[in-house]
Amino acid sequence: MMEAGVHFVHGTRKWNPKMSLISLQSVRVFILQILGKQFLIVGTKNKEVDSVEWAAIRARCHYVNKKRLGGMLTNWSTTETRLHKFRDLRMEQKTGSLNRLPKRDATMLKRQLSRLQTYLGEIKYMTGVLDILIIVDQHEKYIALRESITLGIPKICLTNTNCDPDLADISILANDDAISSIRLILNKLVFTICKVVLAI
Repeated sequence: MMEAGVHFVHGTRKWNPKMSLISLQSVRVFILQILGKQFLIVGTKNKEVDSVEWAAIRARCHYVNKKRLGGMLTNWSTTETRLHKFRDLRMEQKTGSLNRLPKRDATMLKRQLSRLQTYLGEIKYMTGVLDILIIVDQHEKYIALRESITLGIPKICLTNTNCDPDLADISILANDDAISSIRLILNKLVFTICKVVLAI
């Protein structure tokens, strides 16, 4: 953990006085309670993108590692409509239906498909509001955090010393600015999720 720089945190002037340490055993107990549910990992900063994608694929859960649409969770009916549209357009592209349309219409739909791929590609198989949210940088992902609080969605947050641990159900205190630290914590989380799934 020291090699990954997990212990490097913000200066004391930026510390939130509520910060304390937590063990991954607490995370394991928490994950046991929500086994078989839908996870979403959110991390959109450049240094988080690859680690978030790798972790989500390994844990077989949804993820957002590009720009996140506001209201993705709280306005689920709109998100669901967009997901249906995205799936339909993907099917039309696979079957070649888009190429049979007039050039102008085909171009417009391909542009729409590209935009939907950017924003919804990682959650394309989501069937409802998620059951648990994993946030890589609580301070940066405040909108996603507020949406999950509004909906009562349990949260696991990777928090640095400038974050409020009370906003998450489980706060994992670690350096959220170092790629090696983010990768290490996500690796441990994914290992815990997979281990719990295999143990059942």
